Amino acid sequence: MKEIIKDEFGPEYVINIYDPKLKMEGFLVIDNTVLGPGKGGIRMTENVTPEEVFRLARTMTFKNALADLPFGGAKAGIVWKGGSDELKKQFIQSFAKSIKLLTPKKYIAAPDVYTGEKEMQWFVEATGDWRSATGKPATYCMRAFGKKGERCGIPHEYGSTGFGVAKTAEAAAEILGINIEGAKVAIHGFGNVGTFAYKFLTEMGAKVIVLADHEAAIYEENGFDHKLISEIIKDRKTLKHYPHGQKIPAEKFWEIETDILIPASITNVINESNKNKIKTRLIVEAGNIPMSEETEKEFFKKGIPVVPDFIANAGGVISSYAEYRGYNPKRMMETIEKKITKNVKIIMKKSIKEKKDPRDVGLEIAINRITKKHGNN
Repeated sequence: MKEIIKDEFGPEYVINIYDPKLKMEGFLVIDNTVLGPGKGGIRMTENVTPEEVFRLARTMTFKNALADLPFGGAKAGIVWKGGSDELKKQFIQSFAKSIKLLTPKKYIAAPDVYTGEKEMQWFVEATGDWRSATGKPATYCMRAFGKKGERCGIPHEYGSTGFGVAKTAEAAAEILGINIEGAKVAIHGFGNVGTFAYKFLTEMGAKVIVLADHEAAIYEENGFDHKLISEIIKDRKTLKHYPHGQKIPAEKFWEIETDILIPASITNVINESNKNKIKTRLIVEAGNIPMSEETEKEFFKKGIPVVPDFIANAGGVISSYAEYRGYNPKRMMETIEKKITKNVKIIMKKSIKEKKDPRDVGLEIAINRITKKHGNN
């Protein structure tokens, strides 16, 4: 098991929480607050550990710095073996009350694995501070202090992460000389991120020719029937219900030649078994850690740049920032487009000029922003 690394960045706080009455066990790691309060989601899984939470918090430190947000990095975990909604609410609110003194000055919560808008509302109700979590329901509003109108939640279900992935693909493609209009795209994973990436890329004129989820992989040479796919998304059905196209074995997905490949599914989905079969011009990591860093470097050496996860899927955390500032959904999307496009172009141009892979360039920029602010404090 990887250990918690103590270095020049942090972690500033590693907190273990236990509620003997509920037998609720949780962890909060606030890695770095040089740029602002630590920002990161709460995951509820059976096997979550402080070490896992630390690794995720460190990723958030760099993701927020690279997105040019006034947030540091943090993450939380609650050991959750399952149970009723009522018990889950008790766990969330017990955890929230235990760290209340740190929110929102040092930590701001957000959705993650097995937590969503409902859980964020519970969290905020327990802390009594609207700003202590983002990703709240759109119907959960409060009066803006000292201003007209009210602020409402912006749940991630608006598609902010998928929109950011699409804008990442568009910006990176432009730098590489790939015309997004007509570009052949493959998307592996068709959950919240993959479906919205599909939607927005299709609206840009890209031609999605192969899709895969946990039940089916489908090749559609001339692009998918957008109306039928929209109905599948709306009805929350899986891709096996798509009536057209060529159903292909799951492993054949990686052999289809494309301009842009978007892994939006599970960790290490690109690995030794399929990495040498991939024929594409650009990979945009929508999911978290879809391949190892060594594999990313192999693709770069082959002339296939990989836009890493902490750059490509930053739309979610930018959405969190927009909610924190009290923006409406329209302004939130505009903020994502502006920040993602700017950062991706800076990274891709620097990558090409200095012959460094995009992950190294992105980390270098993030670290420079943190150390520069640290030096000014």
